[in-house]
Amino acid sequence: MKCAIVPVTPYQQNCSILICENTKRAALVDPGGEVPRLRAALEKLGVTLEKVFLTHGHTDHCGAAGIVREEFGVPIEGPQREDKFWIDRLPESTRRPGFTPADAFEPDRWLEDGDTVSFGEQTLQVLHCPGHTPGHVVFFHEGLRLAFVGDVLFQGSIGRTDFPRGDYDTLIDSIRSKLWPLGDDVTFIPGHGPASTFGHERQHNSFVGDVRFR
Repeated sequence: MKCAIVPVTPYQQNCSILICENTKRAALVDPGGEVPRLRAALEKLGVTLEKVFLTHGHTDHCGAAGIVREEFGVPIEGPQREDKFWIDRLPESTRRPGFTPADAFEPDRWLEDGDTVSFGEQTLQVLHCPGHTPGHVVFFHEGLRLAFVGDVLFQGSIGRTDFPRGDYDTLIDSIRSKLWPLGDDVTFIPGHGPASTFGHERQHNSFVGDVRFR
């Protein structure tokens, strides 16, 4: 599997294009906007879109998911059901400058901790990691030691918890109980900014690093 990153929306959200090299099938993780740009990237890569995966329901991560589903005829999987109230707000939240107006939608499949998602010949594990939002999920590819963490964790930081139904203690617990056990060697793609590894963050992240908890 290969991965290409296409930053979208005024928030420069990392929309990931996951590519199964054997089948040339692809999945989009968090298409927050700019569908023409995503379409052009898929065409340039020479792949066929098969699914959309969503980490959570914030506008910059899911604002274009319904449009992509309609245009490409592909299903939407995720997030966990507790983020439904965020997706229901899309008609209002996509009125912001730089966003394409979008209707609320129902994912074809809500995800739960322990589920898997697949496309082409690839399978990723699903981990429910609430705190930033109550229904936030993370996608983990065991073979590549690669995680797509949305807005749970960033290089040197963590997701905001001051949104409705966000919770700081819950987020910290999600990171330490769900992500760290995957291994220090795991590389993660955050929803914004550069990639990092869990090991690096355990050493240097002042919010969740091991030093803070000694």
